[in-house]
Amino acid sequence: MNYQESLVYLDEHASYEKTGRIDAPSTATIEELLVVLGDPQNDFRVIHVTGTNGKGSTSQIITRLLMAHGLKVGTYSSPHLENVRERIQVDGEPIAEIDFADSVAAVANAEGIGTVRPSYFEIMTAAAFRWFSDDAIEVAVIEVGMLGRWDATNVVNPDVAVITNIALDHTEFAGPTLGHIATEKAGIIKSGCVAVIGEVNEDLRSIFAAEPCEEMLIRGEQFDVVDNHLALGGRSVHISTHRAEYLDLFIPLHGWHQGDNTAVAIAAVEAFFGSALDAETVQEGLAGVLMPGRFEVVGHQPLVILDGAHNPAGADVCSSVFFEDFDPHGRRILVVGALGGRDISDTLSALKVDEYELVICCNNC
Repeated sequence: MNYQESLVYLDEHASYEKTGRIDAPSTATIEELLVVLGDPQNDFRVIHVTGTNGKGSTSQIITRLLMAHGLKVGTYSSPHLENVRERIQVDGEPIAEIDFADSVAAVANAEGIGTVRPSYFEIMTAAAFRWFSDDAIEVAVIEVGMLGRWDATNVVNPDVAVITNIALDHTEFAGPTLGHIATEKAGIIKSGCVAVIGEVNEDLRSIFAAEPCEEMLIRGEQFDVVDNHLALGGRSVHISTHRAEYLDLFIPLHGWHQGDNTAVAIAAVEAFFGSALDAETVQEGLAGVLMPGRFEVVGHQPLVILDGAHNPAGADVCSSVFFEDFDPHGRRILVVGALGGRDISDTLSALKVDEYELVICCNNC
């Protein structure tokens, strides 16, 4: 199987990202595939990351912090922006076409041996685990695709389980309340791991506490953002944990929320090592963080910004950063796209569409 053939094989399988729907949730299919592949997900340590918003940025910050400490790091994320190989990276570099094709071919062979038909995401997840094992990484940062408990990634036994925050999204699968969402995301917390919780809603604490873990670190208690202010090209933050103080850290990302993501990431990496981090190494890691599609400025005259906000909470953050940090003047144009079948009225409201001269909606907007 060559690279183009691997893409055709993937497209022949169901994808929630394209259809907007999913069959009954279960990890049985991915588990069967991985058994045939030799359970590669057990060959490396794992930091598992979920959350309604911020999990992509948090995963990338964790990756860079681990790399700055000299580890060989695999990162699995979704969706991709331009190329599917972006989803599977080692030390910040996407998997090569030949290695991608080889890993997907191995999953195709496993499908042929087994009795299940995997989804697009399950194939990608199995291929990522196989490649990470073959490339002998030391630790993988694994971003959940959707929710957590029944996600295809939830076959790992993490050293650290991270929940960035809880907001309403994917309610058609989890249920209509924040409690339902939290319950599904709490499913990545496993016995023996350290749970790092970025969500500050005290009403949800009992849901996280009901899951087995060795230790639970909660933002506002064991770690927090002490100071977070606008800086040229990003944010300057002071992060405090129960192990150390991290002063005057520069994050090359826009938005106050990136301070929260950084605090969660630092707490997660501290938990991984079981100790405080060297401040200079932390700053070195943060300097390398790149997040395409997360309030990414791609043009200046005129100002052009790309952001992947896809739910009301994310849209509210996007809007706040745009109007408060950038204070835009002149003509404003908003272009919005969404999957078919999703009611995005609340998302549009959070984006403050009335503040724009022209709003262009794609697909079902």
